[in-house]
Amino acid sequence: MKRVNSILAIILSLAVVPESRGQRQAGNNDFIAVDVTRSYSKKKELILQDFMDVEYITLEANDDFVNQGHVLDIGKEIILVKNRVNDGNIFVYDRHGKALRKINRKGQGNEEYTYITNIILDEDKKEMFVSDHNLRKILVYDLYGKFKRSFRHREGSFKTKESSRESSLFYTDIFNYNRDNLICYDQYNEEITFVLVSKHDGSITRGIKVPFKEKKLLVQVTSDGSGTHIVGPGPHRSIIPFKGDWLLLEPSSDTVFTFLPDYSLRPFVARTPSIQSMDPGVFLILRLLSDRYYFMEAITNIWDWNAGAGFPKSYLIYDRQEKAFSGYTVYNGDFSTKKEIYMSVTTPVNHEIESWYPLEAYQLVESYNKGELKGRLKEVAAKLDEDSNPVIMLIRHKK
Repeated sequence: MKRVNSILAIILSLAVVPESRGQRQAGNNDFIAVDVTRSYSKKKELILQDFMDVEYITLEANDDFVNQGHVLDIGKEIILVKNRVNDGNIFVYDRHGKALRKINRKGQGNEEYTYITNIILDEDKKEMFVSDHNLRKILVYDLYGKFKRSFRHREGSFKTKESSRESSLFYTDIFNYNRDNLICYDQYNEEITFVLVSKHDGSITRGIKVPFKEKKLLVQVTSDGSGTHIVGPGPHRSIIPFKGDWLLLEPSSDTVFTFLPDYSLRPFVARTPSIQSMDPGVFLILRLLSDRYYFMEAITNIWDWNAGAGFPKSYLIYDRQEKAFSGYTVYNGDFSTKKEIYMSVTTPVNHEIESWYPLEAYQLVESYNKGELKGRLKEVAAKLDEDSNPVIMLIRHKK
């Protein structure tokens, strides 16, 4: 226990490295400490609707609006959706799921994208920012698809210890920060990984220094005669909008910070042992956050190339009311059967909507016919057929 306390003392003493006079350590020490090596045999059984609000949106389907329901962003009036295949289509719906228009600017021209990595909606300015990681570029269009401007991701390159191959940097997480700036995560940068970026020209208006000793990546890399191969456990969140503030999770750091409106950093979660001391590393990932519960994963950075398997995970929850950790199972309360839902959020939407899930129409129709649905979901499923677009389940913070 003394060792854990000593580590936490070191973490907090290094918690904030000022970048400017506007950046200071907050006086609030209301953070939690997580031992990533522990396992939790005790499990809570939770009903999602008991701690989050749930909304179902049926995406209208017609000849031009058949899609896979992959949500890119949601505003107060607009929902942006794409397919998982790289066909370049952007489906614009209103907030109730009514089809408005389909946009496609995929191509090789200066005003076109080759791949939609993600889209950031600026509803106030009626613009959308299409990030194309192939081009290392962000293209800006209005909500009818008219090109307005473009700018490049941060310039630079990185090398891994396992390979001397260099690759260009690009932003993996991008969110609408305020009227003038995006907030971005530069995963491969070895110094300042979080930045505020001008919406006008892509220039960096502020670097946000999260302290860490050495860059650590949650990936495995190998090289053979066919080239270099990189594998990871799947996407996770590094920038997390949460109740008006922003949580910054740099896997190389032992602290997750809250980035406050005055540009200061405040510790939110401190982990032990230090990621810098572990080989293989066990990385702490935040998944879904609510007023009462914080859902997390501890992922071990190992991969068996022969078996094609790895990155073992342990799932844990912190109960703010009981001030205790445990394992968990969460069920969707709109099923009469025990329908488990995985608390994995890879693309948080905004400060109001914590998560979204596509519910396939044919599965809902099957559940409806078996009498397994109730409440609002039963009403929605009664109007579907097997060829309908997916129903989007929005998980929102309780008001």
